[in-house]
Amino acid sequence: MSTEVSTAVSTGPAPDFPMRRGCPFDPPPPYRDMREQAPAFRVRLPDGAGAWVVPRYDDVRRLLVDPRISSDRTRPGYPFLTEDSRYLSQVRVFVGMDPPEHGPHRRMFIPGFTARRIKELRPAIEQNVAQRLAELAAGPRPADLVTALALPVPTLAIAQLLGVPDAGYARFAALTAALMTEHPERELFDELLAFVRNLVRAKCAAPGDDMLGRIAAEQVATGAMSVHELVVMALLLLFAGYETTANMIALGTLTLLQHPEQLAGLRADPALMPGAVDEMLRYLSIAELATCRTALADIDLGEGVVIRAGEGVIPLGASANRDPAAFERPDEFDIHRTERHHLAFGYGPHQCIGANLARLELEIVFTALLRDFPGLRLAVPFGELRFKRDANLFGVHELPVTW
Repeated sequence: MSTEVSTAVSTGPAPDFPMRRGCPFDPPPPYRDMREQAPAFRVRLPDGAGAWVVPRYDDVRRLLVDPRISSDRTRPGYPFLTEDSRYLSQVRVFVGMDPPEHGPHRRMFIPGFTARRIKELRPAIEQNVAQRLAELAAGPRPADLVTALALPVPTLAIAQLLGVPDAGYARFAALTAALMTEHPERELFDELLAFVRNLVRAKCAAPGDDMLGRIAAEQVATGAMSVHELVVMALLLLFAGYETTANMIALGTLTLLQHPEQLAGLRADPALMPGAVDEMLRYLSIAELATCRTALADIDLGEGVVIRAGEGVIPLGASANRDPAAFERPDEFDIHRTERHHLAFGYGPHQCIGANLARLELEIVFTALLRDFPGLRLAVPFGELRFKRDANLFGVHELPVTW
């Protein structure tokens, strides 16, 4: 048994968490031993507090629908992984609510992500991708695929959902891109916050048919929600839908380049793209730490492991998505895989509401990229790439490519 893992179930000191990935495409190495040894392990969080991590697919899925665990960040024992997440807990948004208030708040945003609304966004996303790829082809080589493609594509989709006016789009895009850099300046976040605050106030004064305008008319105007709460919710949607998709575009491209047989198969049969996107989501699992919870009652996971009421719980989606009990050959990247029950978007009442939009963006991007750039390849050795190993969302800082 791994020493790091064995201490998690003993009376000795618990290992530090979050843990770092070894290979950029794989979860932290201790996860494998964890799945084999026990249903849950004690770990030590950055603030010194203790919590349980749950590595197995069936247990993760079961816990994410268990009413005995809470998403409420204000509860004692909630496992904060960063100071940013602790700061955000000061404002209540639907991702940090439990029933009965969670449902009504979540439903405010559902109309913005219906199948009809996502279908309406397709032409604009396709046009945006085509424009970005044309500019990439006409520009110098090598080029950074992160700044040329991965960042601009989700920017437009989120801007349309939020109802950013055309006159303000260029500044909105510049601010969101700047905040994705390795060391963004605090002033940039302050400016983005002011931008979103002014946008929300404009929606309150003259509601439109976009998501923010509708919520402003239905909730803020009636006093059910404050302007500040809507601003925070808008920022939540921005960062949740922007950074995750941007990281997946870059890291997904890299994954394909590192698996040439899979890449060739996808080029030969573009109809495989929907399944290939789901396989990238499962295989990479870049947002595994978005499911922190607190136990409301004692939960017996079996094998002598009992999570006590008030203790922090972190279901490990990245580990669950590599569980051999749930997926055949889980550590292989296979675009022909038919199993699509991965947990990359979470599961249960808090499953990501933007899943269909993310899938659409990724399918459009990869289909066009592979079609228009048949000679696409890395412009630097793989070992020189810089990965976001300490970030909440895993990704790559730059992706230099040529063709």
